[in-house]
Amino acid sequence: MDLFLPHLCLAELEEECFSKVLPKVERVFGNMMEEISGQVSGLSSQNTELTASLRNILQVMVQTLETVAVCVRHVCALEGVSRLSEVRSVPSCVLYLLRNTFQHCKESEVVYSGRLSLVGDLLQALFKEAYSLQKGLIELLDHVNLQETASKEEVSDIVTVIHSLLDICAIISSLDMALHANTWKFIIKQSVRYQSLVEEHLRHADITSCLCTDLLGSLNSCLELAEQIKQEGLQANSQECKLFQKSAKMCRFFANTLVHYVKEFKDFLATSCPRLHLLFLQIHSKFPPCLHAASLPPALSEELRGAVLVAKDALLTQLLAFRPFAESVLAENQSCSGDTALAHCLLLVSVVAQLSSDSEGALQLWCDGSCFPEDTPRLSVFEAVFRSFSRCVLERVWPVRLPGVMLHGQAQGSVSLHQHVCVQVCACVAALPAPQLPPLERSLFWALFQPDVQTALLATDVWCFLARYGTADLCLHHVVLVADLIKSCPVETSQWNHLSLLLRRMLFLMTPVHQMELLERFPASQEENVRVWGHLLLRSLAPDVRARLEQELATTAASVATDWQKSGCRLGEVDRVNRVLWALKVVVRVEIPEAGCVSSVLTILTQLWPRMCASQVQKHGPLQQTVCLLLSLSACLVKSLEPQTISQAVSCLSVLLPLKALDDVALAALEFLAALGSVFIPSSVQSVVLPRLSAAFGALLASDSWLLQQHALEAFGVFAEVTNHEEVISQGLTSEETKTRVVNFLSKTVAGDEQKDIRLERLRAESAVLKTHTRALESGQEPQARIHTQGRQEEQQDPTPTAERREESPEDATVEPCAKRARQECVRWEECEVHLQTAEGALRALQTLGGATAPHSPPQWVLTRLQDLQTLITHISKQAEDGS
Repeated sequence: MDLFLPHLCLAELEEECFSKVLPKVERVFGNMMEEISGQVSGLSSQNTELTASLRNILQVMVQTLETVAVCVRHVCALEGVSRLSEVRSVPSCVLYLLRNTFQHCKESEVVYSGRLSLVGDLLQALFKEAYSLQKGLIELLDHVNLQETASKEEVSDIVTVIHSLLDICAIISSLDMALHANTWKFIIKQSVRYQSLVEEHLRHADITSCLCTDLLGSLNSCLELAEQIKQEGLQANSQECKLFQKSAKMCRFFANTLVHYVKEFKDFLATSCPRLHLLFLQIHSKFPPCLHAASLPPALSEELRGAVLVAKDALLTQLLAFRPFAESVLAENQSCSGDTALAHCLLLVSVVAQLSSDSEGALQLWCDGSCFPEDTPRLSVFEAVFRSFSRCVLERVWPVRLPGVMLHGQAQGSVSLHQHVCVQVCACVAALPAPQLPPLERSLFWALFQPDVQTALLATDVWCFLARYGTADLCLHHVVLVADLIKSCPVETSQWNHLSLLLRRMLFLMTPVHQMELLERFPASQEENVRVWGHLLLRSLAPDVRARLEQELATTAASVATDWQKSGCRLGEVDRVNRVLWALKVVVRVEIPEAGCVSSVLTILTQLWPRMCASQVQKHGPLQQTVCLLLSLSACLVKSLEPQTISQAVSCLSVLLPLKALDDVALAALEFLAALGSVFIPSSVQSVVLPRLSAAFGALLASDSWLLQQHALEAFGVFAEVTNHEEVISQGLTSEETKTRVVNFLSKTVAGDEQKDIRLERLRAESAVLKTHTRALESGQEPQARIHTQGRQEEQQDPTPTAERREESPEDATVEPCAKRARQECVRWEECEVHLQTAEGALRALQTLGGATAPHSPPQWVLTRLQDLQTLITHISKQAEDGS
C-alpha cells in the first residue's frame, strides 16, 4: 500500500481502489474471526500446531489493521479531501474492523479461557493497532467538512459514522479510559458540528442512555475504589488512589458531556426524559444522606460530589423548562422504591429551589399541574413534594441530616429533612406570583388531609409562612375557611386534628380585630361552634377576645351538663357533653385560669364523676371519651378538687385500668395520676385512694405496650418527685423488673447502643408497619390497633338510654351491627340505670368505710339506716316483679 497508493490521484482512490478492495478486506477479516471462534476450543500448550495456526491468523489480523491504517494516513496526508463521499468506503471498513477487533479483545478472557497466555502478546498488538486506526479515522473525519447543502447521502454517511462509534463506545467502556473518553468527545463534537444536518436523524435516546450508563458506571467504579481505600487505609500515592482520581475525572467528563448534549439537543429528548429522571434518582441515591449510600472518606466524597453533583444541578437547569421532563418527574403514579424515595424528594426540592429564579413559563409548568383533559396528567410540584416527603418514612425516623442554610456568616449546620424541605418550599412561596397561589392552596389542603402526621405538619408550617408573609385579609380568609372545615369534619379523624392544629397556629397571626370578627362569626355560645375553639391556646388571643371566649365556653358547658342531667343522662346525648368538655380544656390549661371558669368547671366535675359507672364505660365508646376528658380536666384542677371527687375518679380508674383494650383511658389516667402527686390526700379518703393509686401505677408500669410503659414511667417520675405519700411509691413497684425499669428511667440509664445495621433493619420493619397503617387510613379502613374503639361512631347518634344497651359479643363486632330495638312506649324505667349507678357507688363506698373501721362497732343510727335501705330495696324489687 505504501508503494501503490501514491500513484493514484484523489479522484481514483475511492472508485478504483477503496470501493473494490475494502469490502473484501471486511469479508476476509470476518472469516478470520469465525475461524478463530471455531478452533479456539482445542487450543492448548500441547497442541502446538493449532496454537501456531491461531497465532498466524491473529498476526494476519494485526497486519490487516496496519495496512488499513496506511490507507487512512495516506488520505489524511492528501490535500483537498473535504467531502466524505470522496472516501466513503474507508470509514465503513475501518468501523467494521474496529468494532470486531474491540469486541474480540473484550471477550478474550471468555474466548480463550485459561489459554490466554498463548496469544496474549498478539491480542495486545491487535488492540494497539485498532487504537491507532481509530485515532487515524478521527483525524480523517476532522478533515471532512459538510456544507449546509450536503446531500442526503452524505448526511446519512456521517450519521452512520456517529452511530457506529456509539456502538463501539459500549464495547470499549471497560477496556481503556482514554480511548473511551476520546470516542465520546468525537461523537459529541461531530453531532454539534453538523447539528442542523443530523439532529433529526440521530438516535438521541440511545446517545442519552449510553451517556447515563457510562456516567453511572464510572460513579460505581469510584465508589468501589473509595470503599476499598477506606477499608485498607491506603495512602494518597497508592495505585488505587490514582485509579480513583482517573475514575473521578471520567465522572466529571461524562456529567459535563451529558449537560452539553442536553443543552444542544433538548428539543429532541422528549422520549429520554424518563431515563434522565431515573439518572437523577440514581445519582442522589449514591450520596448521603440516602441511607443506602456508601460511607466514604471526606476528601474522596467531596471530590466525587464536585465531579457529579455540580453537573447534576446544571443539567436540572437545562431541563427545568422542558415539559416532557416535568411530566416525567410530576407523574401521579411514581414507582419510587425504598431506595429512591428520598432521592425523588431531594430532586423535587432542587426543582423548587430553582423555580424562583426561572422564567414565568417554567414556574407555571411546574406549579399548575395538568389543567386540561388532553394534557398528560401531572401534579403540582408542591403536591409532588408533599407526596414524596410522606414516602420517606424510614429517612424521617432515622433521621437523615442535610446541609442547612448559612445565615449571618455562621457555619453551615445540618438540619432534618422536614426543615430542609420546609425552608426551600417557603423560599419558593415567597417568590410565588398570585396566579400560582390556588395550586399551592390545593396542595396544602391535600397534604393536610393525609393521615401521615409529619406530612400534615410540613403543610401546616408552609401554610403558616404563607399567612405570615401574606396580608392580614388573606390570613383571615384562610382561618374562616379552616374553621368551616373543622365544623363539617368528623370528630376523631386525622383530618380534624390537623385542621385544628393549623387553626391554633394561625390564630397567633391574626389581628385583634380579625380575632373578634372570627368569634362573632363562630360564637362559642352556640354549641355547634364549640369544636372550632377546642384546640386553640388562649395566649394567642387579644385580652378582650379571650375574656369573651372564656365566658361563652364556660356558660355553654354548664348549660349542656345541666341539660344532660335533667334528661336522665341519656347515652345518645353524651356526645354533646364530650364536645363541651373537650372545649373546656382550653380554659383550664393556662398558667392562671380565670376564677369564674374554674368554679364552673369544678361544678361540672362534681356533677359528672358520680355518673361514671365503670361497667358502662367499658361497654360504650362515648363514655370512654367522657372519662378521658374528665381525667384531663381533673388533672388541670387537681388542687381545687374535693376529696370525694378524687375518690370517685380513682375508684372508677381502679376498675377500668385492668381492661387492656382501653388504651385511651389509660393514657388520660396517667396525666391525672401524675397530677395527684402535688396534692395531699385527706385522711378521710386515704384508705380508698392510696391503695388504688399504687395498684394503678403498678398495672401501668407493667404494661405490655411500650407507649403506655413509657408514659407510665414519666408520670410515675413526676408523681414520685412531689408526693407526700411515699407509701404509694413503694407499693406501686410490684416486681423487681418494674423496680429496675423505674430506677433506670429515673437515673437516665440508657441500654447498650444498637448497631447501625441492626437499627436500620428494625426501623425498616417498623416503617413498613407504619406505611401499612397509613394506607389503611387513606383507604378509609379502620386500622387494627383501634378495633376496640369501633363502637364509638355507631353509638354517637343513638338516643337509647344506657339501660337499654346490650353488650355485643366479639363475633358481632366484625359484622354489620343488628338493627336497634324499637323504642318502648313506657319510658319510666329508662333513667333507672343512672340511679342504680349512683346507688351502687354509694353502697360500695359504705362497704369500704365499714372495712376500714372493722375493730370498732358502728353507731346504732347507721344500723337503723342500713335496715331501712334494705327494706326499700326489697320493696322496689317487688314492684319491678309485679310490673313484669
